Amino acid sequence: MSCTRKEFLAAMSAGTALCLAACTPSNTQQTTQQDSDSNDQQPSVDLTEFQSLALDMKSWKYDSVNDVYYQLGLTYCKSPVSTAYESLAIFVPGAYFNGEKKGDTYTCTVKEDGAVGNYTAKTAPILMPINSGTLGAQASPTSYDANGLTNYMKAGYVYVYAGFRGRSSGYESSKDQVYSGGAPWPVVDLKAAVRYLRYNASDLPCDTSRVFMFGFSAGGGVSALMGSTGDSALYTSYLDSIGAVTHDAQGNTISDAIFGSASWCPLTEYDTADSAYEWMMGQYDTADTRADGTWTKLLSNNLATAYAAYVNSMDLRDSSDAALTLDETSGEIYTDGSYYDYLVTLVQDAAAKFFSTTQFPYTYTPSRISTTAFPGDPNLQKSGSGTQDTDAVTDETSDKVSNATGVTGSSNSSATTDGEAGATQVQSVVYNSASDYVSALNSDDRWLTYNQRRNTVRISGLRDFVTHLKAPSKKVCAFDAIDRSTTTNQLFGTKDNGTLHFSQMIADSITANVDAYSAASGWDAAYATDWTDDLQKTDDQSSDVATRMNMFNPLYTLSGAYEGFGSCGVAPHWRINSGIFQTDTSLCTEANLALALQHYDGVKDVAFTPVWGQGHVLAEVSGTAEENLLAWVDSCCQQG
Repeated sequence: MSCTRKEFLAAMSAGTALCLAACTPSNTQQTTQQDSDSNDQQPSVDLTEFQSLALDMKSWKYDSVNDVYYQLGLTYCKSPVSTAYESLAIFVPGAYFNGEKKGDTYTCTVKEDGAVGNYTAKTAPILMPINSGTLGAQASPTSYDANGLTNYMKAGYVYVYAGFRGRSSGYESSKDQVYSGGAPWPVVDLKAAVRYLRYNASDLPCDTSRVFMFGFSAGGGVSALMGSTGDSALYTSYLDSIGAVTHDAQGNTISDAIFGSASWCPLTEYDTADSAYEWMMGQYDTADTRADGTWTKLLSNNLATAYAAYVNSMDLRDSSDAALTLDETSGEIYTDGSYYDYLVTLVQDAAAKFFSTTQFPYTYTPSRISTTAFPGDPNLQKSGSGTQDTDAVTDETSDKVSNATGVTGSSNSSATTDGEAGATQVQSVVYNSASDYVSALNSDDRWLTYNQRRNTVRISGLRDFVTHLKAPSKKVCAFDAIDRSTTTNQLFGTKDNGTLHFSQMIADSITANVDAYSAASGWDAAYATDWTDDLQKTDDQSSDVATRMNMFNPLYTLSGAYEGFGSCGVAPHWRINSGIFQTDTSLCTEANLALALQHYDGVKDVAFTPVWGQGHVLAEVSGTAEENLLAWVDSCCQQG
């Protein structure tokens, strides 16, 4: 773009506000501007087009023990490729309905004076979980179980569990055909689900303008996409292909913008994921694919340098509106400048918060999870998804902090590592005091200082933090693997090409440095064109990889460095938590998302919390993820 983010906002904020106001949904049917002189003119849309998606108010089931009305298997678009995934379940607190039993079902009407907690049948928000941490397909529930739903119902929320397609294409046996998956289909399906709810707003006991989505890992990334791409024209052809709702029975346009997005350790920004990984973590590693003499070591350094150039083009700014940039250094790769200092401050503040909120003795158990098990689908709960397993570097990290004096004991527990067979032993270590814990961190050299009186922490730099607690667990090309073997390669594959390369940064680096790479060890001549060839391939909507990348990058609409900036409805409320010991991605991912949101016009609040001592998990400073999520939703609704 030829203007900065601030210049664009100054020029466009008034027009954007009017546009978003026009498409903002509400529980009350909205009106569109009509030409008073053409009352006899035929409507421009078919008012009966989506009547097959009207909610059947005679088909509710009722759990009298837990006082919950529910419906399962509600197809949310006219032309689903798979009803197993493109359908949803709705769970409603009993106080919001008047129900009349007729056989096995109940005929329900909204109880206008129904109230639960802080909400009524007119003000209750909708909560929608995204359970798939690795973006496997999320099936719609086929059975009901109240387990896990109690707190949501008691809080007065309407809970909607929507299925969606995952990172790969699938097979629909009833049609004997393969259907497309991957980017951007998980987002497309969820947008269609939101539109379905708003189409049926007059029958639902809630405020359909207040839709919150929440997810973990790659599911958290989808939550961020739902929050940043409301009503984006990029998805139109995809939504039309499945018959997603476009207007209500009065002809009014229906929005898919949401009210709030919550995420834990979100995986997103895949256009820069590999370069960010190498800049923050890979440049400090000399093992395996980062060993001297390998072409991948050269690529690692080139990607780290490219990431610095990217940061300097982004117009990222801190809370004081000061530009965040990286400066060139000798010996390391761009490890100076205000952006570098900002990340160091994030780490130090997270450590200080840890010391101020942790009661010693403290037990440290390195862990990670591959996916979550938010309630709503009892089949998922029974499968055991969401159990913790070992982080890829937990043994090394544990060794770093297990030599403190005052360790009172340790215990071992087995846990299956994601993507690996068998089990790995996890050692829990107990620290009697803060000084014992600091001593353990500094067992080989003094890099962290804790001032207990002032409750401040200082670290010597990112190098020491990374090498002690966040060493890379993935090889060079962490996301866009050389052999196209990652789940992200699947995400950008197509029905005809199950996995594809997607990183333009890697392609550019290979093109610019092919002579140097070919002279180093491990190089294969096929690499010279593997990336460039894949980037030209298109999906069944004729979108190339770059276009689909934009549709899976929240910064495409949030940052003035991208062409999509300012083109969408953006959620006003955000919550982003990151376990900063995780090795699955760099801290830059969450930090850049939060920075862009904090300066985006119309965003009311961004609760960004890097959490010390936790990895790729539902990271929280204190309390549980669920209780903190519910408290956050309440605070957002109070703000409006």
